Amino acid sequence: MPSDPHPAQTAGTDAKIADVPESWPVERSTERFRGVKCGMRTDWVRMPGADGESTVAARDYMDHPGAAAALALDEGGRVLLQRQYRHATRHAMWELPAGMIDVAGEGPLPTAQRELLEEAGLRARLWHELADFFPSPGFSNERIHVYLARDLTVVPEAEIDFVREHEEFGLVAEWIPLGQAVGLAMSGALHNGATLIGLLAAQAAAADGFASLREPGAA
Repeated sequence: MPSDPHPAQTAGTDAKIADVPESWPVERSTERFRGVKCGMRTDWVRMPGADGESTVAARDYMDHPGAAAALALDEGGRVLLQRQYRHATRHAMWELPAGMIDVAGEGPLPTAQRELLEEAGLRARLWHELADFFPSPGFSNERIHVYLARDLTVVPEAEIDFVREHEEFGLVAEWIPLGQAVGLAMSGALHNGATLIGLLAAQAAAADGFASLREPGAA
């Protein structure tokens, strides 16, 4: 068996493989830009050097409030996908109902619940966390939570205090069997990251009837 090329970096078989919070010292930080949805910052971070001495290096990143998505699954095993225009990519994309965590005091789960109501006119009685991920950790601090929403009820339009406009105006919605939606993801027909991860996580979780899913907010 080949020897480990990086023995000093081996965690060991008894170590728990899990991402953990960690923060290297920041000598200074400058906000380069602040827009409607996010900003750009440069941090000067003290990092290890090749000669054993620490050094300071600049790191640019997008400062983002995070987002949450809802994978709505009906009693027939169908997933709700909605088509929405995304200007940055110049694509109309099929996605899960989702939005930014940009309401003061609102956490990821309430955001997913609000987006499911506003975009799809649905409420769900059962919520579980499917995925919690950083879509581009080398460039952004954005964190996305994807929840499985089940036991759905339709909410009358008159009870929804939300005006759909811009990208959300005229959303096209389709209910697609979970297996078919996963097939679309694997074939390259879908490209939204939260949607891809949510669909694949839901398919994996369906193997045990969703019994192993985490409660919202659980580590």
